[in-house]
Order: sequence, then structure tokens, then C-alpha cells
Amino acid sequence: MNKMSKAHWENVYETKTPQEVSWTQSVPETSLAMIKAAGDRAKDGIIDIGGGDSRLVDFLLDDGFEDITVLDISEAAIRRAQNRLGERAAKVTWIVTDILDFVPARQYGIWHDRATFHFLTSDEQVKHYAATAAKAVVPEGKMIIATFAKDGPLKCSGLSITQYSPEEMAEVFSNDFVQTEHQFENHTTPFETQQHFLFAGFERKK
Repeated sequence: MNKMSKAHWENVYETKTPQEVSWTQSVPETSLAMIKAAGDRAKDGIIDIGGGDSRLVDFLLDDGFEDITVLDISEAAIRRAQNRLGERAAKVTWIVTDILDFVPARQYGIWHDRATFHFLTSDEQVKHYAATAAKAVVPEGKMIIATFAKDGPLKCSGLSITQYSPEEMAEVFSNDFVQTEHQFENHTTPFETQQHFLFAGFERKK
């Protein structure tokens, strides 16, 4: 199975500031709203896939969430987030790995992924991701995945991505998850350009 390029992402996070990459959000409003709407599932833990140096973890800590895991392929991204958080970084579990190599050691109540899944461009990669998520999420747990929508960009950070419609997203995860909602978001990049995202919410089947 072709893996994601660790060298590519280490270089990105070692050479570019948050204002020099398109995915930076000052406040991840849609992700936060969907996580809060998941309610009691947060007590079973939250894992942020491809969290990198996203500020989502900062806001989750601010809101009192206690069981948070951040996974990213880039050690440099994780280190940047830890440095920003200072002593609060000790309250978070950090995992440096390719999502395609991730073997969950536990289950979570909420699986969140903003813009990692769409970098998987082969059927084999997509099926592997779906199987991993199914293993990692508790029955009736929640999954939130954001990807570029059908009218979004075709590339990100110089890499090809896969665009999704709500129907296509639902089909990918249909073996183990039911799609419960979807919404679209226009993300304004630090360069003042627009990227159209699809956010899809799922519930793990019993």
C-alpha cells in the first residue's frame, strides 16, 4: 500500500509558518460545533486525525475536554503544537504515525479528521482508513470527517486529493457507520482565497 509522504509533511512544518499554509484556521468553528453536538460521547475520548499544529486541541482544552489524542504523520507539527501549549501539552496524548500505519490501542467516542482523509487517493487506502476508523470508534460513537467538496480544490500542499459529495462519503463508510448529517463550509485561507469543504457526521453502528 502506498503510504503518505512523511518527508513531505516534515518539510512543510519545518519550513512554513501557519500563515503560509492554506489549512490554518484561527477558530475551527464547524469542528467545535460538531464535537460539542456529540455530547456524552466526548467522555469516551476524542482523537483528532491529522491534527498537526491545528488549534482545535487548544479550544478543546479550553472547553474542559479531558481525554484528547492528536495523531499526525509529522513530528515537527506535533512538536509545534506542544510548544504552543506549553504545560498543557501534558494533558494530551500525542501519536506520530501515518494514519495508514495506525493500529488503535483503544476506542474513542469521537473521531475527528479535517483534511487528512482526502489525501488518500486509492481504493486500497480508503478501505484501510475506513476499517481503522471502525476499529477505533465505540459502538454508537461519532465520526466527523471534513474533505474538499466537489467544487473544492483538486490539490492541497502540492498533492492530489479526492473530492467527495455527501453521498460518496456515506458510501465509503456504509459498512460500519451511518451518515447522520452533512454541511458545507467556505474556508478562507490565510491568503484570502476560498476553499469549499464538506463536513460529514457519522454514527458507528452497534
